[in-house]
Amino acid sequence: MSTTISGCPECDGSVKQDGCETVCVNCGLVVSEDSIDRGPEWRSFDDDETNSARTGAPLTRSRHDRGLSTDIGRSTRLKGRKRRQMARLRRQHRRARVSSKRERNQVYAFTEIRRIVGSLDLSTAIRDRACVLFESAQNEGLLQGRSLEGFAAATVYATCRTEGVARTVEELCQVARADPSELRAAYDALNRELGLPTGPIDPREYVPRFATELGLPEAVRGRAETLVDEARERNLIGGRNPAGVAAACLYTAAQAQEIELTQAEAAETAGVTPVTLRATYTELQA
Repeated sequence: MSTTISGCPECDGSVKQDGCETVCVNCGLVVSEDSIDRGPEWRSFDDDETNSARTGAPLTRSRHDRGLSTDIGRSTRLKGRKRRQMARLRRQHRRARVSSKRERNQVYAFTEIRRIVGSLDLSTAIRDRACVLFESAQNEGLLQGRSLEGFAAATVYATCRTEGVARTVEELCQVARADPSELRAAYDALNRELGLPTGPIDPREYVPRFATELGLPEAVRGRAETLVDEARERNLIGGRNPAGVAAACLYTAAQAQEIELTQAEAAETAGVTPVTLRATYTELQA
């Protein structure tokens, strides 16, 4: 609580505010000083003219400490003993940020999740929700006996499933450090213990992306989506790989419009074998 100074204690002269100091006008005595800057610490360039207050970096769920920790920077001016001392402090500070095995696992898994999300060009919302899902699995004790890499990949896959983002297990395993068996074991544990709101994958979700990767025109894409609906009405989707169904519908639509596309190309894009694609294609022709 600040107090108001009415006069100089030495000469009873008047005082005035000069920056963060209160100075006597007559004798120049510094009556009080306040080194704390009460104003904005940093400019926010978004609306600099109307609101220049600092808000700080936003909190993020993709880091174990929500992004609240600090780092000791580096300086080229320091030499000799001072430089070695700062290196030791920086190392100890980095170690102190992780105080338990639980946090160490989060640091490793969240880093892996961010890497997978970045490799697949997924949104930050997917990244944050996958990290929250991993933390929920950790709270339920699901990590015991399973790999962190598998759970990191499984949380990204599960989040894509719940958010309606079409990504296959094979696509995730191509960029993750987990094999399909580790991913499926972790995903089964998540789905069983946490009750994820996931349902069957709609092959229609894969059609736009596969069509773009194959360079097919919009007309082929539209016809393929219609074929997916027809296959659903004829009960041809149940028990089949949804990516394979989407690839088969694209191949069928391309053949109908005499666009050059081989079964091998479509199957490779979908991450399935030509035999899988051909089985659905034969059913669609029947």
